[in-house]
Amino acid sequence: MELPTGSTPLETALLAKLDEDKAQDIVLIDLKGKSPMSDTMIVASGRSHRHVSALADHLLRTLKEHGFGKAKVEGLPHCDWVLIDAGDVIVHLFRPEVRTFYNIEKIWAVDAAHRTARN
Repeated sequence: MELPTGSTPLETALLAKLDEDKAQDIVLIDLKGKSPMSDTMIVASGRSHRHVSALADHLLRTLKEHGFGKAKVEGLPHCDWVLIDAGDVIVHLFRPEVRTFYNIEKIWAVDAAHRTARN
């Protein structure tokens, strides 16, 4: 997977883990100057509830292993949509049909140039 120029170590670790775990349609959204909540948003899909749960679990372990601290997590019991707030990076993990329904990329007007290789 080709990382965007200027990726932070946190973004790099999270994107690499998502790619390794076969997350689908990974999108990196630059929020700098657009939102005070975070610098970056990553959106990705898992194939099933179980896959979304595993992706979330592995990202939380990656954060801990790389010394990025403990993240806030929402949505783990159902795993339709899991949000991981790692401070400078917010990760949204969806099942495909839930992602299509909410279409949060459209809110941030994401273009194809921000998409990673795994689609």
